[in-house]
Amino acid sequence: MQEKFIESLEHATKSLQTADHLTYITFPLIKEKRLLLKILSEINQSIVDTINAILQYEYLYKRIHIYTEAKANFETFKLIAHRFNLSNEQISKVIEIMTLNERHKKSPFEFVKNDKIIIMSGSMQTDTLTLEKIKSFLIEAKDILRKANLKLRSQ
Repeated sequence: MQEKFIESLEHATKSLQTADHLTYITFPLIKEKRLLLKILSEINQSIVDTINAILQYEYLYKRIHIYTEAKANFETFKLIAHRFNLSNEQISKVIEIMTLNERHKKSPFEFVKNDKIIIMSGSMQTDTLTLEKIKSFLIEAKDILRKANLKLRSQ
């Protein structure tokens, strides 16, 4: 089990490096707006892997139970996030990233308008994805991963 949380951290790091490279190297070169959706997906994967690493670590030391239901595990994560110096704003940003990614996956229709990607839901609700928003997500994801690494690898 100990190797499992280290493995999750390494996966999170790899996804974040991919997202970073796509944002700062690939995107400026090809200027394809739909690439923002791939970057969002990589950031989301990094966050999910980081949360999994934290939960696996806490479970290893018998401080929490891991459930089969993802929502229950996320609620557990929110309760223990303060142990990893994660702020309420960071938890809100994680929820925003995960929600936006989920809406993208379920979206029946997405289109590019100006410099934005518009994601429409079945009920015609729209979400907007911009390069600036992606960069802010990337900064938060890096900080969350850094804090998790600091705590998990120092033990």
